[in-house]
Amino acid sequence: MRINDTIVALATPSGAGAIAVIRVSGPQAIEIVSGLFRAKSKKILSDQPTHTLHLGNIIDGERILDEVLVSVFHGPRSYTGENTIEISCHGSRYIQQEIIQLLVRKGCRSAEAGEFTLRAFLNGKMDLSQAEAVADLISSENQASHQIAMQQMRGGFSDEIQRLRQELLNFASLIELELDFAEEDVEFANRDQFRDLVSRIQQVLKRLIDSFATGNVIKQGIPVAIIGEPNVGKSTLLNALLNEERAIVSDIAGTTRDTIEDDIAIGGIGFRFIDTAGIRETQDVIEGLGIKKTFEKISQAQVVIFLLNAEMFKVQGSKFKVEIEKIKNQFPQKPLLIVVNKVDQILQEDLDIITASLTAAEASTAPGVVGQSNLIFISAKEGAGVEELQMKLLDFVNTGELRNNNTIVTNSRHYNSLLSALEEINKVQDGLNANLSGDLLAIDIREALYHFGLITGEVTNDELLGNIFANFCIGK
Repeated sequence: MRINDTIVALATPSGAGAIAVIRVSGPQAIEIVSGLFRAKSKKILSDQPTHTLHLGNIIDGERILDEVLVSVFHGPRSYTGENTIEISCHGSRYIQQEIIQLLVRKGCRSAEAGEFTLRAFLNGKMDLSQAEAVADLISSENQASHQIAMQQMRGGFSDEIQRLRQELLNFASLIELELDFAEEDVEFANRDQFRDLVSRIQQVLKRLIDSFATGNVIKQGIPVAIIGEPNVGKSTLLNALLNEERAIVSDIAGTTRDTIEDDIAIGGIGFRFIDTAGIRETQDVIEGLGIKKTFEKISQAQVVIFLLNAEMFKVQGSKFKVEIEKIKNQFPQKPLLIVVNKVDQILQEDLDIITASLTAAEASTAPGVVGQSNLIFISAKEGAGVEELQMKLLDFVNTGELRNNNTIVTNSRHYNSLLSALEEINKVQDGLNANLSGDLLAIDIREALYHFGLITGEVTNDELLGNIFANFCIGK
């Protein structure tokens, strides 16, 4: 890795805009930009103190490229820990490229993906889990994912791991010391205290591991499949949930031949709704392919909405109950919401009959097939009941940890390291229970410390860092 040269990149999205920010970092950053900048105040940029802002022109020889604002940051008091310059110029693509190309000609190198944050990590400005949270923060699209990324970037997760690692390291040092006095049979590490520590570490690790189920769906968005027979209002419901005409709505059965997907945030949580082709027997090859894809989407979904037409249910109720049972038996682990649509077109007494019929089905099928709590009546066309449906969807997400600002794991790399660390800690506990010698305990302790270190970056290699930072955007 080249970390001793000076790099440059566009820090704002590419394309035309009101302004653009060009970031320069490295030992020669201030010196290079100083030679290209003429301040309105006539001051020399390289003589200016850190964290100051200067108005002037970027010049190429005698040619003025743009009037800009230049921010000066002296290392180590900067994002990267190095001398850093940020040039705020007008957002013309031509101006952006002219300035960047000029900086490259004067000695800068075009930055690679994530290289500014990589330098921040290498220079001790943040640990590895915080650096990864920067990428999560940039990609956050709802309140929940933003909240988790902010907590991790500010060190909430890494602080917890560091505390555990340090306590374990202290005991490891005492056990290693015992090995130096093996002939004298001295015990420096109190075994009872060590058992208490191991037990506490196990509890914390299990809590963090369990949080990944919540964190992963929050980070990725919760896929919800809307299924049912043709012409029950699936596309109308999707449009009502999104509050826009996303799907084509028609009275012709089988209008949706493929899946349609879109995202929305409900209560700060991201949901991805999937409008599927209607499920029915058909001789139409294209429609048949759409129905096949419907079942693929059901298998991928976290929650399934089975949409019924209230008028159709009045006539064919037993048929629909069989279909609901089939879906539940085929996908027994998936939460199933029964949503009865077009309730504005039937009488209240019919609603009561439908409610009783669907609720009674629970007694003759596997527990949880359907119950009053998972039965919702709506009119997608009129928007009635849609808000209640949204609140019910939130019930399927464990937001308690989020509300309490607890640490939630969202990164699969961290999750795998936590699993490995717990496995080694369990071995340490087994060793303590079996009264194993210190040298054998030390082996498992070192392995646990290794996996803790992988999370925060005490243990790294070029391949690991390359894989992590390759997923960043250029300029960050």
